Amino acid sequence: MRYATLSVLAFGLGMTLTACAPENPREADTMAEASEEAINTLTPAEEAEGWRLLFDGETFDGWRGLGRDEVPTQHWVIQDGTIHKIPADQVPVQADGQPLEGGDLMTVDTFENFELTFEWKISEAGNSGVKYNVSEEMSTSYDPPYAALGFEYQILDDQGHPDAQNGPTRMAGALYDIFPPSEDKVLMPVGEWNKSRIVFRGLHGEHWLNGVKVVEFDLDSPEFREAFQASKYRDIPHFAEKRAGHIVLQDHIDAVWFRNLKIRELPAS
Repeated sequence: MRYATLSVLAFGLGMTLTACAPENPREADTMAEASEEAINTLTPAEEAEGWRLLFDGETFDGWRGLGRDEVPTQHWVIQDGTIHKIPADQVPVQADGQPLEGGDLMTVDTFENFELTFEWKISEAGNSGVKYNVSEEMSTSYDPPYAALGFEYQILDDQGHPDAQNGPTRMAGALYDIFPPSEDKVLMPVGEWNKSRIVFRGLHGEHWLNGVKVVEFDLDSPEFREAFQASKYRDIPHFAEKRAGHIVLQDHIDAVWFRNLKIRELPAS
């Protein structure tokens, strides 16, 4: 009986393994490659195409706080190979009980024509963003002094954050407060990784979310001018002018995580 039992178990295990195995060998290869994908590294092909890492997974080299000489590490930390914004309720407090000042995290370098890719995940009811075309001088001329002024790729929990109720230009993937994302966008659930891409070349811009182009605009188009005049930025002089600007991760008090931040510079046209 013991041998019979073992035979049945072996048969059942074999059936289970067969049922779980991918039918297509190429699918198996793809699954293996995905499981082995390195985080915060460049492939030889990416290096050949001119990509560079903005974050090495271990240090804040190449970053500082906007309007600061250093990173506000009471608000921004490196956690398990990610750049993590600590939520407001976990920020250390001063002697008077007020939280230590934070602010946006900014690249030291500036970029004018570029393609930027990054992965992000947001906390429940969270809000953040990736800003570009950012002038530090302009940003620090307005309150709050550590918040960037620039075009923003909106990061949001569309289902849980109240800003989504203010219209589609406030939803994930939008050119914040200017252009909404397309209705066919694919947004991962809270706590799961999204893959995003920003292309900014000449006067042309694109936002991509999980493989879908969700925003496309031209700074010199009538459509952009109309949308910009309806936005909260319309009274800020020179806001929409193209420049060599910083890339900025927004401190919007909520927890957010970033990894695989990669950029390559592009010719103007």
